[in-house]
Amino acid sequence: MGSAGWLADTRDSYDTVATDYVELVRGLLADAPHERAALATFAELVRAAGGGPVADVGCGPGRITAHLHEHDVDAFGIDLSPAMIEIARREHPHLRFEVGSMTDLTLADASVAGVIAWYSLIHIPDDEVGAVLAHFRRVLRPGGPLLLGFHVGDGSRLKTEGYGGHPMRVHVHRRRPARVAAWLRTAGFTVEAETVLCSPESKLGAILFARRDSAPATLWS
Repeated sequence: MGSAGWLADTRDSYDTVATDYVELVRGLLADAPHERAALATFAELVRAAGGGPVADVGCGPGRITAHLHEHDVDAFGIDLSPAMIEIARREHPHLRFEVGSMTDLTLADASVAGVIAWYSLIHIPDDEVGAVLAHFRRVLRPGGPLLLGFHVGDGSRLKTEGYGGHPMRVHVHRRRPARVAAWLRTAGFTVEAETVLCSPESKLGAILFARRDSAPATLWS
């Protein structure tokens, strides 16, 4: 299936489950102290680098965007699903949200102070990850921080039902931190820290902190 196929499936699936999804994830951070600490550290890194707009890519209903805003970060959200963006705008009317894809970010070069992809790379096929990371690097200012959260494991599975029992068609990709870190280095990032943890956010998840290098990125192969 080409990129248009899996992107359409992902968008339509999250449009279908959006109303139930927002209720299921609403309180996850309250019981996830390690994730809250990671988000607070990311906010500190953004502020230490001089502040500026931060892109929450794959923001869903905007809960992480809003959490970062509470930490004095000028965060805005981007998501593939129009239904998710509609909910985000309704629940957080003081923040900016827009429909878009991490596979083709329309942000200007070096226009953001930070990028976060919080468990949103999990639906991106392996052969598309390089292009996504290249977009992240392109839109980040030199030295800007990147925070990734993802599920740890090997292989992929097709998710056909979820979030209230609604039908879905999305592939969930689990990856080892070392593999993601290698992809980041190839894409022109310095990996600064990684943590593996269990929490309400993920039965086994990883959080990686990276920073955009100033040197040219290695060609992806």
